[in-house]
Amino acid sequence: MVDSSNTSDSILRCAQTLIIAGGYNGFSYADIAKVIGIRNASIHHHFPSKAMLVRTLVARYREEMQDGVARLEQHVADPLEQLRAYAKFWEGCIADASSSFCVCALLASEMPILPEEIALEVRAHFRALSAWLAAVFARGEEQGRLSLTEPAAMEAEIFMAAVHGAMLSARAYGDARMFGAIVNPVLARIARQG
Repeated sequence: MVDSSNTSDSILRCAQTLIIAGGYNGFSYADIAKVIGIRNASIHHHFPSKAMLVRTLVARYREEMQDGVARLEQHVADPLEQLRAYAKFWEGCIADASSSFCVCALLASEMPILPEEIALEVRAHFRALSAWLAAVFARGEEQGRLSLTEPAAMEAEIFMAAVHGAMLSARAYGDARMFGAIVNPVLARIARQG
C-alpha cells in the first residue's frame, strides 16, 4: 500500500521545484505526474485543484520558515549573527542550487495572476518573515549590535528586499556570487562599529 503522506509530500516538493523553475503558470499536474511517476488522478486525489496545491505548499513553506527561524533563535543569540546566518542560508542555497530562490518571492512577483487564496498565503509568509526580522533589528539596536538609520520595522523591510533582490540578481546574471555582493554591504552598513 502506498503511503498517502509520502505521495502528498512528493507532490508538494515537485511543485515547489517547478514553481522555482517556471512560476505558477509554468507547470501543470501533467508535469508533476511525469516527474514523480504517478497519474494526474492521483494528484487530484490529494489536491483537487492547482490553487489548493500551491496554497498548501505556501502554508507549509511558511511553517518551515518559522521553524527555521525558531531554531536559529535557539542557537544564535546575537541579532547581527542571526541576520548573517539568515543571509548565509540563502547564499548557500543559491551557490549549490538546492533552492536558488524563495518560492514566496517568486509567487509575489506573480501576485496579479494568483488566485486570492494563494495571494493570502504569500502575504502571510512575508508578514511573518517581516515580523521576525523587525524583532531582530529592534533587539540588535537595543543591545547596541546594530546601527539603524530607519525604524526597526523599516530596516526589516529593506533587508528583506535586499535579500530577495539579491536572489533575483544572482539568477539574472547566472552568478551566485552576486547574492553576497549585494547583501554583504547591507549587513556591513547596519553592523555597529566599535
